[in-house]
Amino acid sequence: MYVTDTCARTATTSLTDRVEIIDALYRFGLGQDLKNRDLFASAFTTDAELDFGPAAARWGGQSPVMKGRDTIVDLILGLFTGRVETSHQVTNPRLHLDGDHARLTAMVEAQHLLSADPTTHALLKNLYAAELTRDGSRWLINRLRIDNLWYTGDPHAIFTP
Repeated sequence: MYVTDTCARTATTSLTDRVEIIDALYRFGLGQDLKNRDLFASAFTTDAELDFGPAAARWGGQSPVMKGRDTIVDLILGLFTGRVETSHQVTNPRLHLDGDHARLTAMVEAQHLLSADPTTHALLKNLYAAELTRDGSRWLINRLRIDNLWYTGDPHAIFTP
């Protein structure tokens, strides 16, 4: 599931592909942070799946697998817009490219604050495992699994509408 290749670049991995693959995850994070529907949606294929269940289970929460770009965007932005401020930082990207398909592993630190009470927050350190597909010159996420490594704060207050 996670990319553990022992080198960053092979003969089949171009620098352009590497940048565009990682950019899909940047669009995912910044689209949420700015509540920018178009930017957020641009990270996903139309039939994308996002599994936040493993992360939610870490603090006793539940999250069904979200299926479809519009569903993912509607649910996440609907939960956060006007209620939760977020900031995502993406680090340690590792990727494996196989033609028009790629796998990406990255660490993502996501800070969440209630807009009405910024003292209520949840800081999550998550490990992402993404599968992506080439779409012309850009790459899109078709599957994303989010595991939580640790957290501070109150995730229940953030992720419960």
